[in-house]
Amino acid sequence: MTTAPERADRVVLLNPGPVNVHARVRAAIGSPDECHREPEAQELLGSVARKIAEVSGGGPDHAAVLLTGSGTAALEAVVSSVVPTDGRLLVLDNGHYGERLLRIATVHRIPADRLESGWANPLALDELDRRLAAHPEITHIAAVHHETSTGMLNPVHALGALVARHGRSLILDAISSLGSEELDVVADHVDWCVGTANKCLEGLPGISFVCAPRERFEALESVPARTFYFDLHANYRAQVVASVPQFTPALQVLRALDTALDLTLEEGVAARGRRYGARAREIREGLEKRGVELLLPPHQRSNSITNAYLSNGMTYDELHDGLKEFGYVIYATQGKSAGVFRLANMGQLTEADLVGFFAAFDTVVARHTSSHA
Repeated sequence: MTTAPERADRVVLLNPGPVNVHARVRAAIGSPDECHREPEAQELLGSVARKIAEVSGGGPDHAAVLLTGSGTAALEAVVSSVVPTDGRLLVLDNGHYGERLLRIATVHRIPADRLESGWANPLALDELDRRLAAHPEITHIAAVHHETSTGMLNPVHALGALVARHGRSLILDAISSLGSEELDVVADHVDWCVGTANKCLEGLPGISFVCAPRERFEALESVPARTFYFDLHANYRAQVVASVPQFTPALQVLRALDTALDLTLEEGVAARGRRYGARAREIREGLEKRGVELLLPPHQRSNSITNAYLSNGMTYDELHDGLKEFGYVIYATQGKSAGVFRLANMGQLTEADLVGFFAAFDTVVARHTSSHA
């Protein structure tokens, strides 16, 4: 009989954001009350934006616009703001978040097409090449870097080079990749990079952002606004040009993000990627040792999430609820990945966390097996 493990001394988040954060980040959320129109808050906006540009690979000619909202807020700001009235968007779709990009465009009645590869299938770059050559009316391409619905890491460098060769503009959802995966907005020809605080940057939920060359932001002046709050050009003119927020930001969350970005830069994105990669290997080896099949082949996986098939006749709810009893939170998948669960290793996870997780996993499986014997 398996001995029940002790409950973790904290809730261990194995979901793809929010994540377990550093103590310095958690302490920063308790910063004093302040007014967003004061110089200290304006300095904070500038500090966070500069660090985001640095983490993204941008230089002095890049800027970042910050939004109080989840990553989807920044995605909606970009998609609704950058495609001109005579433009057309092509969405590359190989998972749930590719589908979401198309849904955003549809809501705003932006002319859009879809190049669908199918869930857990690589992006069809050869077909994209042909499509762009045949359709000069397409002005923008939108894609997801890390498609967390399957755990697939899409080839942003090859994609960016292809889009740039055709003279089009690339919108990249880097929400689940920025801070741990290889990404350089200049070298990868990313015109609009979208990210969020609470995943691989290891901040807290509530802030998202758009990083782009300043000239791209300036050029939006000629694009009629489709929204009020998410008007990217208006937010750029306020935050970057006038150094004041357009609307009231979540200042305490920004303080936490500022600290999280300091920690990211101190560690280095490449080093964080190696740390995440080591944790991912531990998870994958532990699952495979237990006979659990993984969704993707090794060369398609990111370094921060593992999608695996449910086994032993267990449902997701049985596995989730059993693990949560011991303090470990896993994540479900969307409908098209039925029978699969997700384990993320973003954030401040330790080797002891994973040892404890697998002890709990073994206990939950053993209980299920004995109850169905």
